[in-house]
Amino acid sequence: MAKIFNITGLCIPEKHYMVNIEGRLAEIKKFVDEGMYFTINKARQYGKTTTLRALQDHLQTEYYVISMDFQTFGSAEFEHENCFALSFADDFLHLLDENNLSVNMAKSLTDVFSHMKTCIESESTTYRLRKLFKDLNEICQRADKPIVLMIDEIDSAANHQVFLDFLAQLRAAYLGRNRQAALHSVILAGVCDVKNLKRKLRPEDAHKINSPWNIAADFNVDMALSKDGILGMLSDYENDWHTGMNIGEIAGLIYDYTSGYPFLVSRLCKLMDEEVSEIQHENKKSLNCAKKWAWTTAGFHEAVRMILEEKNALFESLIGKLTDFPVLNGMLQSLLFTGKPIIYNPDDPAIDAAGMFGFIKNQKGSAVIANRIFETRLYNFYLSTAENQKRDIYKISFNHW
Repeated sequence: MAKIFNITGLCIPEKHYMVNIEGRLAEIKKFVDEGMYFTINKARQYGKTTTLRALQDHLQTEYYVISMDFQTFGSAEFEHENCFALSFADDFLHLLDENNLSVNMAKSLTDVFSHMKTCIESESTTYRLRKLFKDLNEICQRADKPIVLMIDEIDSAANHQVFLDFLAQLRAAYLGRNRQAALHSVILAGVCDVKNLKRKLRPEDAHKINSPWNIAADFNVDMALSKDGILGMLSDYENDWHTGMNIGEIAGLIYDYTSGYPFLVSRLCKLMDEEVSEIQHENKKSLNCAKKWAWTTAGFHEAVRMILEEKNALFESLIGKLTDFPVLNGMLQSLLFTGKPIIYNPDDPAIDAAGMFGFIKNQKGSAVIANRIFETRLYNFYLSTAENQKRDIYKISFNHW
């Protein structure tokens, strides 16, 4: 079966055209090797899940890797400490078993496994976070390889107190590693930066806003796709389809319009490969000629037109944030229409939220819209609403243009 460009869920090298991320994995492994606890927080559809899956494979010769997804936990499992501890223990044991434990390690952990399974099966009401971490520390003590815990979709848990309590236990285990064996490295992945959980918690929980995740190392690995990486992916495609495209030119255009945002890169490629070429094919061109035209500059700009006009989960999520965060909405309008530079100050709630959700990036100390696709989409959104057409900002926009 021929490979395709994937825009939904996990990317699999054998099935999908992908940018090579080996360099990124090597950078992240340095954090793991040094025993760091850290967070990969990036905007929606930024390749976090794909990176974690690839990282799991990358680490498995040296570590036992437990890769969880909090999205698979039901909301009830975050309501009570007991429910969460039992669910976490059950998931942890199942995933640890998938690591093909050595015979000696399995034997040495028989009593711990038996105790945990008994608690899980009996739904013990006394099994809580302290007992869970006592068992986890015991497993780490007896393990013949360091254990790495990765948890994806932490946003599913971020507005629950039990998650804060869980982070506190992780922090205590981290700080006590010189006395008691603990998880070697912990990686949390999601949109929300758990150092700033106050944005997720309800107002009546204001006394709970101080996140215990102050042990986390600063994660500075660039998750955007590079122009060279996009070029390599297009080279793989060209080897299969022989379109005659100018690979360097098309890779440059894709990067210029997306700034390497993974979903946008894949979506533009998918549109050119499938939608643009199909239109040409329906216009009586052979499939081969249609593919050739799709991967020209004209075909690329047709794909840009399509992506700007379509509804997709990423754009719906971004537009939804404008309603949820009025201060963010006002800041973006000012940035787009007044022409006044805005200092990139992460202590500003609007700037911090805009960066977290992927709207903006830091460019030499100034806040700028993250990429040309987002910029045009936001312009179109603001200028098309009847409400904005009645405002002075609508008139200012024409002067700015």
